[in-house]
Amino acid sequence: MAEELTPENPEISEHPEAVLEDAADAAGEEPIKQRKNGLYPGVSDELAENMKSGWADTELRDLEPIPQAAETAARRAALSARFPGERLVIPAGNLKTRSNDTEYAFRASVEYAYLTGNQTEDGVLVMEPEDAGHTATIYLLPRSDRENGEFWLDGQGELWVGRRHSLTEAEKRYGIPASDVRELAGSLREATGPVRVVRGFDAGIEAALTDKVTAERDEELRVFLSEARLVKDEFEIGELQKAVDSTVRGFEDVVKVLDRAEATSERYIEGTFFLRARVEGNDVGYGSICAAGPHACTLHWVRNDGSVRSGDLLLLDAGVETHTYYTADVTRTLPINGRYSELQKKIYDAVYDAQEAGIAAVEPGAKYRDFHDASQRVLAERLVEWGLVEGPVERVLELGLQRRWTLHGTGHMLGMDVHDCAAARVESYVDGTLEPGMVLTVEPGLYFQADDLTVPEEYRGIGVRIEDDILVTADGNRNLSAGLPRHSDEVEEWMAALKG
Repeated sequence: MAEELTPENPEISEHPEAVLEDAADAAGEEPIKQRKNGLYPGVSDELAENMKSGWADTELRDLEPIPQAAETAARRAALSARFPGERLVIPAGNLKTRSNDTEYAFRASVEYAYLTGNQTEDGVLVMEPEDAGHTATIYLLPRSDRENGEFWLDGQGELWVGRRHSLTEAEKRYGIPASDVRELAGSLREATGPVRVVRGFDAGIEAALTDKVTAERDEELRVFLSEARLVKDEFEIGELQKAVDSTVRGFEDVVKVLDRAEATSERYIEGTFFLRARVEGNDVGYGSICAAGPHACTLHWVRNDGSVRSGDLLLLDAGVETHTYYTADVTRTLPINGRYSELQKKIYDAVYDAQEAGIAAVEPGAKYRDFHDASQRVLAERLVEWGLVEGPVERVLELGLQRRWTLHGTGHMLGMDVHDCAAARVESYVDGTLEPGMVLTVEPGLYFQADDLTVPEEYRGIGVRIEDDILVTADGNRNLSAGLPRHSDEVEEWMAALKG
């Protein structure tokens, strides 16, 4: 990795005030700051002048709108209708430092990306109220400046991190008028009238609005934007299917290299799936759970540093995130050697039956909780049948006694967040009713901890979860992840075919 001229930025010349500070002052900007311990003593006046000229015109003039431009416009219209007469401010967020002068990969806030389709740091969507609704403006950083040297001296300049779209290009892509975000905080400080902001992403924007907003009103905005995502439009459903299809291929990749994982660790599985996610999508949608053996009993095992052993099970919970931020969330519990033992199969088949019952309960008009209740009933019945908990089943369910081994809820909404719509009101989500266009996971599990003395020794250390992504349709449901086998016999056949 090349050493930047600055962390906040570059080396200043012997005459920084003549070369850089004057240009910054003329533009009303902060001067580019000197980097400590750089190898160059400075920037000569001649070099600074040389770098200003001799560059080709690279403006992109034939840009098409992003594929979801019509959908993002409709989403902004719904937002405008909900909050008439109020200024609405939705930031993308800023880069976060990982260590010293390196940053984490940036991911825009879901609220901002959902409404604009844009994913660049420091962006802000502002909805200005007018008589007939709102006028939307997307505030962005323009292309880095050639005149003051920003493009080659600044750590976030074009020659360091790549070209940004010009504001004109952004307008064409997103279908929203674009302005320079560096001017926004000042104008917001002068703003009058009611304002709401999505909090937690841009401290500078929040500071500019500190005397104009309230936590209660801002939370109402966040809740609305969360509930707006409960029902997916056709674009979103298509993106979720893309995410799932790539995830299926990622699971196939893993099965093909299980022998290499046995020779190394769970990290080989994590890296194998990550390759598929990066080649076909933006990233993984969440930290992959590559849990072999007793690690499968840890619900969010993301250390992925354990051994992979023949005879054990591998619980793989992973999802590819598309370039538009929609993520799959799929789990399969696989026999590492390709064949379930008798006890493993018994436990796996119980979870499969529970999932079948849960999926069957997903239909329009059903209560959201119905699929959870159906799955938990099957698991409670098996636990009673196996003598692990005292019945009757109704008593077990009433007291929640099955939860010692089932632990978690049976699913959640899915979309741009793996646990999507989390800020929605309870009455709209878990106490709500399923509608066509909703997408949720159905993922029952049984987990017998390695130190659980209430179960026979042979059960201990076995964890099984099966998870699929289910779209509610007009006449029932569609399993978006049906491309991955679920029944134990089919899983074994599938693994054998992949291993050749």
